[in-house]
Amino acid sequence: MSYEWVFLSLISAFTLASSDALTKKVLTQKNEYLVAWLRLFFSVPLLLFFLTSVRRPNLDSGFFVAFVLSLPLEIAALILYIKALRISPLSLTLPFLSLTPVFLIFISYLTIGEKVSLKGGVGILFLAVGSYILNSHEMKKGVIAPLLAITKERGSVLMLAVAFIYSLTSSLGKMAIMHSSPLFFGITYYIILTVIFAPLAFRMDRHEMKRFLSDKEYRRLILPGLLYSIMVVSHMLAISMTKVAYMISLKRMSLIIGVIYGYIFFKEKHIRERLAGASLMLAGCVMIVTAA
Repeated sequence: MSYEWVFLSLISAFTLASSDALTKKVLTQKNEYLVAWLRLFFSVPLLLFFLTSVRRPNLDSGFFVAFVLSLPLEIAALILYIKALRISPLSLTLPFLSLTPVFLIFISYLTIGEKVSLKGGVGILFLAVGSYILNSHEMKKGVIAPLLAITKERGSVLMLAVAFIYSLTSSLGKMAIMHSSPLFFGITYYIILTVIFAPLAFRMDRHEMKRFLSDKEYRRLILPGLLYSIMVVSHMLAISMTKVAYMISLKRMSLIIGVIYGYIFFKEKHIRERLAGASLMLAGCVMIVTAA
Protein backbone atom coordinates (compact mmCIF):
# COMPACT_ATOMS: atom_id res chain seq x y z
CA MET A 1 0.00 0.00 0.00
CA SER A 2 1.34 3.41 -0.98
CA TYR A 3 1.55 6.04 1.72
CA GLU A 4 2.58 8.87 -0.57
CA TRP A 5 -0.65 10.63 0.41
CA VAL A 6 0.58 10.75 4.03
CA PHE A 7 3.72 12.65 3.04
CA LEU A 8 1.73 15.03 0.84
CA SER A 9 -0.85 15.61 3.59
CA LEU A 10 1.89 16.51 6.07
CA ILE A 11 3.42 18.94 3.56
CA SER A 12 -0.03 20.47 3.17
CA ALA A 13 -0.37 20.76 6.96
CA PHE A 14 3.03 22.39 7.44
CA THR A 15 2.68 24.91 4.61
CA LEU A 16 -0.85 25.85 5.70
CA ALA A 17 0.16 26.45 9.34
CA SER A 18 3.24 28.41 8.26
CA SER A 19 1.23 30.52 5.84
CA ASP A 20 -1.37 31.21 8.54
CA ALA A 21 1.21 32.34 11.09
CA LEU A 22 2.95 34.66 8.62
CA THR A 23 -0.41 36.01 7.46
CA LYS A 24 -1.51 36.76 11.02
CA LYS A 25 1.59 38.95 11.46
CA VAL A 26 0.33 41.21 8.65
CA LEU A 27 -3.29 41.43 9.77
CA THR A 28 -4.53 44.62 11.41
CA GLN A 29 -7.98 45.81 12.42
CA LYS A 30 -9.12 46.75 8.93
CA ASN A 31 -7.21 44.87 6.25
CA GLU A 32 -8.44 41.27 6.49
CA TYR A 33 -10.14 41.15 3.08
CA LEU A 34 -7.11 42.61 1.33
CA VAL A 35 -4.69 40.32 3.15
CA ALA A 36 -6.82 37.28 2.28
CA TRP A 37 -6.85 38.28 -1.38
CA LEU A 38 -3.13 39.12 -1.55
CA ARG A 39 -2.25 35.73 -0.10
CA LEU A 40 -4.28 34.16 -2.88
CA PHE A 41 -2.78 36.53 -5.45
CA PHE A 42 0.80 35.64 -4.58
CA SER A 43 -0.05 31.95 -4.81
CA VAL A 44 -1.15 32.34 -8.45
CA PRO A 45 2.29 32.54 -10.20
CA LEU A 46 3.41 29.16 -8.86
CA LEU A 47 -0.02 27.67 -9.55
CA LEU A 48 0.18 28.91 -13.15
CA PHE A 49 3.61 27.32 -13.43
CA PHE A 50 2.19 23.97 -12.34
CA LEU A 51 -0.75 24.41 -14.69
CA THR A 52 1.56 24.44 -17.73
CA SER A 53 2.47 20.81 -17.01
CA VAL A 54 -1.09 19.62 -16.37
CA ARG A 55 -3.06 17.99 -19.16
CA ARG A 56 -6.59 19.32 -19.52
CA PRO A 57 -8.98 16.44 -18.73
CA ASN A 58 -12.35 15.86 -20.35
CA LEU A 59 -14.79 17.83 -18.22
CA ASP A 60 -18.44 16.93 -17.67
CA SER A 61 -21.40 18.42 -15.84
CA GLY A 62 -20.35 16.79 -12.55
CA PHE A 63 -17.14 18.83 -12.55
CA PHE A 64 -18.86 22.14 -13.24
CA VAL A 65 -21.61 21.54 -10.67
CA ALA A 66 -19.07 20.80 -7.92
CA PHE A 67 -16.89 23.71 -9.03
CA VAL A 68 -19.69 26.29 -9.02
CA LEU A 69 -21.20 25.10 -5.75
CA SER A 70 -17.83 25.21 -4.01
CA LEU A 71 -16.83 28.77 -4.89
CA PRO A 72 -19.34 30.75 -2.76
CA LEU A 73 -18.75 28.37 0.15
CA GLU A 74 -14.98 28.80 -0.23
CA ILE A 75 -15.28 32.60 -0.24
CA ALA A 76 -17.40 32.51 2.92
CA ALA A 77 -14.91 30.18 4.62
CA LEU A 78 -11.97 32.32 3.52
CA ILE A 79 -13.47 35.49 5.00
CA LEU A 80 -14.36 33.78 8.29
CA TYR A 81 -10.94 32.08 8.43
CA ILE A 82 -9.01 35.32 8.06
CA LYS A 83 -11.28 37.13 10.54
CA ALA A 84 -10.66 34.34 13.07
CA LEU A 85 -6.88 34.60 12.57
CA ARG A 86 -7.02 38.36 13.11
CA ILE A 87 -9.19 38.59 16.22
CA SER A 88 -8.14 35.51 18.22
CA PRO A 89 -5.00 33.56 19.17
CA LEU A 90 -3.84 30.82 16.80
CA SER A 91 -3.89 28.38 19.71
CA LEU A 92 -7.62 29.03 20.26
CA THR A 93 -8.78 29.07 16.64
CA LEU A 94 -6.89 26.49 14.57
CA PRO A 95 -7.71 23.49 16.85
CA PHE A 96 -11.38 23.79 15.92
CA LEU A 97 -10.56 22.84 12.34
CA SER A 98 -10.23 19.29 13.69
CA LEU A 99 -14.02 19.18 13.78
CA THR A 100 -14.25 18.99 9.98
CA PRO A 101 -14.14 15.14 9.96
CA VAL A 102 -16.89 15.10 12.61
CA PHE A 103 -19.10 17.21 10.38
CA LEU A 104 -18.22 14.91 7.47
CA ILE A 105 -19.46 11.94 9.47
CA PHE A 106 -22.77 13.60 10.33
CA ILE A 107 -23.23 14.71 6.73
CA SER A 108 -22.60 11.13 5.58
CA TYR A 109 -25.21 9.89 8.07
CA LEU A 110 -27.83 12.38 6.91
CA THR A 111 -27.19 11.79 3.21
CA ILE A 112 -26.46 8.06 2.94
CA GLY A 113 -27.23 6.65 6.39
CA GLU A 114 -23.67 5.84 7.49
CA LYS A 115 -23.40 5.34 11.27
CA VAL A 116 -20.54 6.04 13.66
CA SER A 117 -18.81 3.03 15.24
CA LEU A 118 -17.86 2.79 18.93
CA LYS A 119 -14.30 3.82 18.10
CA GLY A 120 -15.60 6.76 16.11
CA GLY A 121 -17.80 7.75 19.03
CA VAL A 122 -14.81 7.72 21.38
CA GLY A 123 -12.97 9.90 18.87
CA ILE A 124 -15.80 12.43 18.97
CA LEU A 125 -15.60 12.37 22.77
CA PHE A 126 -11.86 13.11 22.55
CA LEU A 127 -12.63 16.10 20.36
CA ALA A 128 -15.14 17.41 22.88
CA VAL A 129 -12.77 16.94 25.83
CA GLY A 130 -9.93 18.51 23.85
CA SER A 131 -11.98 21.61 23.10
CA TYR A 132 -12.79 21.80 26.83
CA ILE A 133 -9.11 21.61 27.78
CA LEU A 134 -8.26 24.51 25.46
CA ASN A 135 -9.81 26.83 28.04
CA SER A 136 -9.29 24.76 31.19
CA HIS A 137 -7.73 27.76 32.98
CA GLU A 138 -11.30 29.07 33.17
CA MET A 139 -12.30 26.23 35.54
CA LYS A 140 -11.80 28.50 38.53
CA LYS A 141 -14.96 30.29 37.37
CA GLY A 142 -16.94 27.03 37.28
CA VAL A 143 -16.99 23.59 35.65
CA ILE A 144 -18.78 24.78 32.53
CA ALA A 145 -16.72 27.99 32.25
CA PRO A 146 -14.24 26.49 29.71
CA LEU A 147 -17.15 25.64 27.41
CA LEU A 148 -18.67 29.09 27.84
CA ALA A 149 -15.26 30.58 27.03
CA ILE A 150 -15.48 29.04 23.56
CA THR A 151 -18.64 31.01 22.81
CA LYS A 152 -17.04 34.20 24.14
CA GLU A 153 -13.97 33.83 21.91
CA ARG A 154 -15.35 35.07 18.59
CA GLY A 155 -12.47 33.61 16.59
CA SER A 156 -13.23 30.12 17.92
CA VAL A 157 -16.88 30.44 16.91
CA LEU A 158 -15.90 31.64 13.43
CA MET A 159 -13.48 28.73 13.03
CA LEU A 160 -16.24 26.30 14.00
CA ALA A 161 -18.24 27.68 11.08
CA VAL A 162 -15.18 27.32 8.83
CA ALA A 163 -14.78 23.67 9.88
CA PHE A 164 -18.38 22.98 8.88
CA ILE A 165 -18.04 24.74 5.53
CA TYR A 166 -14.82 22.83 4.84
CA SER A 167 -16.67 19.56 5.38
CA LEU A 168 -18.90 20.59 2.47
CA THR A 169 -16.15 21.93 0.20
CA SER A 170 -13.97 18.86 0.86
CA SER A 171 -16.73 16.58 -0.38
CA LEU A 172 -17.47 18.81 -3.37
CA GLY A 173 -13.76 19.04 -4.12
CA LYS A 174 -13.45 15.26 -4.12
CA MET A 175 -16.37 15.11 -6.56
CA ALA A 176 -14.72 17.66 -8.86
CA ILE A 177 -11.45 15.73 -8.77
CA MET A 178 -13.25 12.50 -9.70
CA HIS A 179 -14.63 14.29 -12.78
CA SER A 180 -11.32 15.91 -13.77
CA SER A 181 -7.88 15.57 -12.16
CA PRO A 182 -6.39 16.70 -8.82
CA LEU A 183 -4.01 19.32 -10.11
CA PHE A 184 -6.29 20.67 -12.81
CA PHE A 185 -9.14 21.19 -10.36
CA GLY A 186 -7.00 22.58 -7.53
CA ILE A 187 -5.07 25.03 -9.68
CA THR A 188 -7.99 26.34 -11.74
CA TYR A 189 -10.19 26.50 -8.64
CA TYR A 190 -7.86 28.77 -6.67
CA ILE A 191 -7.00 30.93 -9.67
CA ILE A 192 -10.67 31.60 -10.36
CA LEU A 193 -11.28 32.09 -6.63
CA THR A 194 -8.59 34.78 -6.66
CA VAL A 195 -10.24 36.55 -9.61
CA ILE A 196 -13.79 36.59 -8.25
CA PHE A 197 -12.68 37.51 -4.71
CA ALA A 198 -10.75 40.58 -5.94
CA PRO A 199 -13.73 42.99 -6.30
CA LEU A 200 -14.89 42.21 -2.76
CA ALA A 201 -11.41 42.71 -1.32
CA PHE A 202 -10.90 46.01 -3.16
CA ARG A 203 -14.30 47.31 -2.10
CA MET A 204 -14.01 46.35 1.56
CA ASP A 205 -10.39 47.47 2.02
CA ARG A 206 -10.00 50.20 -0.60
CA HIS A 207 -8.44 52.57 1.94
CA GLU A 208 -5.92 49.94 3.01
CA MET A 209 -4.84 49.29 -0.58
CA LYS A 210 -3.04 52.64 -0.88
CA ARG A 211 -1.15 52.09 2.37
CA PHE A 212 -0.18 48.58 1.37
CA LEU A 213 1.24 49.83 -1.91
CA SER A 214 3.00 52.91 -0.55
CA ASP A 215 4.52 51.15 2.45
CA LYS A 216 5.22 48.02 0.40
CA GLU A 217 3.38 45.97 3.04
CA TYR A 218 2.32 43.56 0.31
CA ARG A 219 5.85 42.14 0.21
CA ARG A 220 5.21 40.47 3.56
CA LEU A 221 2.53 38.32 1.91
CA ILE A 222 4.70 36.94 -0.89
CA LEU A 223 6.05 34.05 1.22
CA PRO A 224 2.61 33.20 2.72
CA GLY A 225 1.26 33.14 -0.84
CA LEU A 226 3.98 30.79 -2.06
CA LEU A 227 3.43 28.49 0.90
CA TYR A 228 -0.30 28.56 0.21
CA SER A 229 0.23 27.47 -3.40
CA ILE A 230 2.32 24.50 -2.21
CA MET A 231 -0.48 23.67 0.23
CA VAL A 232 -3.01 23.66 -2.61
CA VAL A 233 -0.97 21.36 -4.85
CA SER A 234 -0.07 18.88 -2.08
CA HIS A 235 -3.68 18.92 -0.79
CA MET A 236 -5.18 18.09 -4.17
CA LEU A 237 -2.70 15.32 -4.90
CA ALA A 238 -3.17 13.74 -1.46
CA ILE A 239 -6.96 13.89 -1.48
CA SER A 240 -7.03 12.05 -4.82
CA MET A 241 -5.11 9.12 -3.32
CA THR A 242 -7.26 8.28 -0.29
CA LYS A 243 -10.57 8.86 1.43
CA VAL A 244 -11.35 12.54 1.92
CA ALA A 245 -11.84 12.16 5.71
CA TYR A 246 -8.45 10.41 6.03
CA MET A 247 -6.60 13.14 4.18
CA ILE A 248 -8.36 16.05 5.92
CA SER A 249 -7.71 14.50 9.34
CA LEU A 250 -4.00 14.10 8.72
CA LYS A 251 -3.82 17.61 7.30
CA ARG A 252 -5.19 18.80 10.63
CA MET A 253 -1.67 18.28 12.01
CA SER A 254 -1.56 21.94 11.05
CA LEU A 255 -3.45 22.72 14.25
CA ILE A 256 -0.59 21.37 16.41
CA ILE A 257 1.94 23.33 14.35
CA GLY A 258 -0.30 26.40 14.60
CA VAL A 259 -0.45 26.20 18.40
CA ILE A 260 3.36 26.04 18.51
CA TYR A 261 3.61 29.00 16.14
CA GLY A 262 1.20 30.90 18.38
CA TYR A 263 3.63 30.54 21.27
CA ILE A 264 6.79 31.26 19.25
CA PHE A 265 5.59 34.21 17.18
CA PHE A 266 2.84 35.77 19.28
CA LYS A 267 3.73 34.74 22.85
CA GLU A 268 0.23 33.35 23.38
CA LYS A 269 -0.60 32.33 26.95
CA HIS A 270 -1.78 29.03 28.44
CA ILE A 271 0.20 27.22 25.75
CA ARG A 272 0.50 23.92 27.66
CA GLU A 273 -3.23 23.40 28.09
CA ARG A 274 -3.90 24.49 24.52
CA LEU A 275 -1.26 22.13 23.15
CA ALA A 276 -2.74 19.33 25.28
CA GLY A 277 -6.24 20.14 24.09
CA ALA A 278 -5.17 20.38 20.47
CA SER A 279 -3.30 17.06 20.74
CA LEU A 280 -6.36 15.36 22.20
CA MET A 281 -8.53 16.79 19.43
CA LEU A 282 -6.07 15.48 16.85
CA ALA A 283 -6.11 12.05 18.52
CA GLY A 284 -9.90 12.09 18.29
CA CYS A 285 -9.60 12.97 14.66
CA VAL A 286 -7.36 9.96 14.01
CA MET A 287 -9.69 7.62 15.90
CA ILE A 288 -12.64 8.78 13.82
CA VAL A 289 -10.99 8.19 10.46
CA THR A 290 -9.40 4.87 11.42
CA ALA A 291 -12.86 3.71 12.47
CA ALA A 292 -14.32 4.76 9.10
